[in-house]
Amino acid sequence: MHDNAPAHPADAFRQRLLSRKPLLGSFIKTPTVHATEILGDLGFDFVVVDEEHAPFDRGQTELIMLAARAAGTAAIVRVPEIARILGALDDGAAGVLVPHISSAARARETAAACRYRGGRRGFSNSPRAGRYGGLGIWPHVDRQDAHVSLIAMIEDPEALAEIDAILATEGLDAVFIGRGDLTVALQAESPEAPPVQAAVETICAAAERAGKPVCMMVANAAEAKRYHTIGASAFIVASDQAFMRRAAAESLGSFAKEFAA
Repeated sequence: MHDNAPAHPADAFRQRLLSRKPLLGSFIKTPTVHATEILGDLGFDFVVVDEEHAPFDRGQTELIMLAARAAGTAAIVRVPEIARILGALDDGAAGVLVPHISSAARARETAAACRYRGGRRGFSNSPRAGRYGGLGIWPHVDRQDAHVSLIAMIEDPEALAEIDAILATEGLDAVFIGRGDLTVALQAESPEAPPVQAAVETICAAAERAGKPVCMMVANAAEAKRYHTIGASAFIVASDQAFMRRAAAESLGSFAKEFAA
């Protein structure tokens, strides 16, 4: 018998995130556990359950978080709105990725939703995060406030004017640079276009001043290495859908080549 909670993948994730050591994750867009188990088995540091752009309900997200824990990888939830933060954290998410943090006021509102002390997170120690009541009120409060990670998505041009204030928000742990949304908002040709790259450099420089980690989505290891040189340390590559499509396309292409008339 023991009184302590078992080691949780979220703890290792948070330690590496805050120390700005390299991390690799992928998006989960299909509401099944299998891809998460595969990615965890392969050694991915984290997965991001994409509630913003994929058809997840709370029960499906919860199952994927259980699969992630069993596979030894951290589960982050990209929530579509602040109101969804509480459920994700109560169900045991290692943290949340929150879209469109375009102002310091929005950052403060989001941080408050994630924290008990100094925030306004609704209290209950009865869900999984509180070990179904196994943690007392204050041990649960202390553990959640110390171990949950809040990653703000910077993907709107107006956020650039407030980036230092956003990064100074108490309770905000890291930023994710949303190059796709920035590309569309800036009406740029591609994420590699100069206006987008300038925005990336502005955000990375501000994060360096604040001593906070930067997360980015990248196409491959070479691109990750390039952005690592200007401060990014946590990287998301592809998604379960993208991995499946790529493998299927390669297989189909090889058969088409071998059996071409």
